[in-house]
Amino acid sequence: MAAVVAKAPAPEGANRMSNRHHEADDVVTAEAPHSNADINITPFIDVLLVLIVIFLAALPLSQRGLDINLPLETRGAQQAAADSSQIVLQYTADRVITINQQPVAIQQLEQRLRTIFEQRREKTMFIAGAGNLRYGEIIEVIDAAKGAGITKVGIVTEQMRRSGGADAL
Repeated sequence: MAAVVAKAPAPEGANRMSNRHHEADDVVTAEAPHSNADINITPFIDVLLVLIVIFLAALPLSQRGLDINLPLETRGAQQAAADSSQIVLQYTADRVITINQQPVAIQQLEQRLRTIFEQRREKTMFIAGAGNLRYGEIIEVIDAAKGAGITKVGIVTEQMRRSGGADAL
């Protein structure tokens, strides 16, 4: 005869605790980790923004300039008389060089300038050249002036002559 064994019912709270996993309603099983091919660009953008801020902050420090002496104002027509202490070298379109209205050959220019400026305290000269002269020809005059010991060379443009009443130069 087979014996029938009746199972006693489990206490009321025991069955519930074994199926609920410490009071959790649902049990989620984790997936196995897999590789992600997407690039996380947030750190990259952060680095770029920091670099932009650094370069923008350093930009004013790297600016360089050239110190020049600009005239304060142009003279009126009634004040157009040339200052006798100024040395003005004119270089005309027909290649004639004059220093304060006295003609000088290009070969004697450096020696003549040295003679003029050896006793002068202020070694400044102004060059008024014709607009159709080549750049190299003006540079030859500037080189001769520098060789004669002139420290400051000013270029008088055609517009400066027209607006400043210096047509007599």
